[in-house]
Amino acid sequence: MDFFSQQDIARRNTRLLVLAFIGAVLMLIGLTNILVAAFLFFSQDYNIYSGLRGGWTGFFAQFSWSRFGSIAMTVCAAVGIVVLFKWIQLSTGGKAVAENMGGVRILPQSRDRRERRVLNIVDEMALAANMPVPPVYVLNGERGINAFAAGITPADAVVAVTRGTIDHLTRDELQGVIAHEFSHILNGDMRLNIRLAAMLKGITFISDIGHILLRSNHSVRRGGGGRGPGPMLPVLGVALWVIGWLGGLVAGMIKAAISRQKEYLADASAVQYTRSTEGIGNALKVIGGYLPGTLVHAARAAEMSHIFFGQIEHPLWHLFPTHPPLEKRIRRVDPRWDGKFIERKQRTYGSEPTRPGEGQVGVGRAALVAAAAAAAILEEEDAEFTEPDTLDETTAAREAIPVAFVTHSHEPLGAQSLVLCLLLSEHDDQRQAQLELITTSGVQGLDSLVSTLYPGVAELGAPYRLPLVELCLPALKAMSLAQYRVFKNTLLQLIRADQRTELHEWCLFQLVRHYLDPEFVQVRYSRARYRSLHKVDYHVRAVLSVLAYQGDGDAAGHFRAGADELGFAEMQLMPPEQADVAVFSTAVNELADCYPLLKPRLLKAMLQTVTTDGELNPVERETIASIAAVMDCPVPDWHPLINTETRGNTPP
Repeated sequence: MDFFSQQDIARRNTRLLVLAFIGAVLMLIGLTNILVAAFLFFSQDYNIYSGLRGGWTGFFAQFSWSRFGSIAMTVCAAVGIVVLFKWIQLSTGGKAVAENMGGVRILPQSRDRRERRVLNIVDEMALAANMPVPPVYVLNGERGINAFAAGITPADAVVAVTRGTIDHLTRDELQGVIAHEFSHILNGDMRLNIRLAAMLKGITFISDIGHILLRSNHSVRRGGGGRGPGPMLPVLGVALWVIGWLGGLVAGMIKAAISRQKEYLADASAVQYTRSTEGIGNALKVIGGYLPGTLVHAARAAEMSHIFFGQIEHPLWHLFPTHPPLEKRIRRVDPRWDGKFIERKQRTYGSEPTRPGEGQVGVGRAALVAAAAAAAILEEEDAEFTEPDTLDETTAAREAIPVAFVTHSHEPLGAQSLVLCLLLSEHDDQRQAQLELITTSGVQGLDSLVSTLYPGVAELGAPYRLPLVELCLPALKAMSLAQYRVFKNTLLQLIRADQRTELHEWCLFQLVRHYLDPEFVQVRYSRARYRSLHKVDYHVRAVLSVLAYQGDGDAAGHFRAGADELGFAEMQLMPPEQADVAVFSTAVNELADCYPLLKPRLLKAMLQTVTTDGELNPVERETIASIAAVMDCPVPDWHPLINTETRGNTPP
């Protein structure tokens, strides 16, 4: 599947969304003008005894261009403020979306077998998608089978699943659902979904104001004493509620029009990722035979209904469902389906707390007996759905990294130590100065752990830098803001310790910054500005020149291969003194602002530059991965080009 084409389609869908939003705002302006005119007409020209005096002529006389302009400015300002506020709230990343709906992060060191199975599957999907592992959240209070991916870019994306999904799906079915969500990450759907939620909130907030007015009037009347706000308050509340309700219908129509086809695409992508129709197909069949279905009851879920795997509310409550009918989705991936859903024994949930510390102290003997019986039942059920707790061993074997390093990568302190080890110099005097910088950072135990891990990390060498960094990212995202600032500052100090920046140091810092900054600070995302490569020809030349000099053999030949791939027949290789890391860094950041369909051409040209010998060694792979991260785009499918001889298949 061409993910870059899908991202371009997502960008065009954003334009359609903007046009539909403008139409909805114009409708709100028109309805508000009609409401104001009706209010003035009935208050001035209507008499309870004589009825209407001016007739329709008097009604139309209430319209004026000056009033229309004032109302239009007021509505536009109110909608704009609401949209801006919602966008700021949601653009902080997928973490904010998941936590607002009650999601709890699954930490890498979790001992819950079902949660570790989810982590394992997400890890596998990230490897298949050539992207770092996103954080995983679980909505413990939700028994429906559902999931979502949220964020602006892959760098700040999160994957969330409900407790019902974890408990009622087999491994293959869960893999299909998570693969579906990864499709939304790579297709550029997440940014569109966030924009959609912000814009639709601007349309429907009028209904919220109407509710507030109705509730406040009801509260005053119940309280007694004093004079109420008058009979016009509930009338105004009802009028605003009606306008908001009509706006909600339009919002639902926009949401459905954009979301439904993307669900079909994501289902097809799940089949491509897992190379099987049974995973996603059976998951949908289980949902059809499961009483709670895909329902989600979180307070903030309704306004984000379009990001979920399935319909979160019953279709009877919506004229425009956000998801296609379940039967159609199943037949799209399994045309030979016999029409029967999969009925599976449902787990029963008591009133146990969904988070630590929420239970009552001092339970009686009967409660303890009941809990023991329930635990025995759950252990029996776990045998069908869980796998051996060998996540660390599996990861170590796959990445050819010692198990001890994989274990350390699950803890923030261990993850920091492993990443810092990658920057330590091979020269004793420089390394000693760097270790002193780590000591002065003030992080207790960091210097000793770095000293302990460094010999093993150094023995692994360059081929393992990228996989080691990717393993550490989830734990690094669990740091506090203060810890991240210290860690990032220490990284910069180690890089600058020798007064120069190597390309591999730039790559490591860019990977860490790109995937961790959105977790802690507001970042500026790349935006499509350049429609043609000729507008960025200098930056293309700079990047290809640096890559050509980094390769073995004829730099001019390497450069020519990449330039010819882009059609720059006259482009010449930069002199070595001009092709430094600073120029390279600036150029890559500029290329990040190219239109989506230009980015695969750029990455292909870069691959041509570094693989004129037909192989992609791990150092080159690390460089291309870093460039792709800065450019906010998926890494190309480079597995056939990897030189497997430079990287072992078993842990050293």
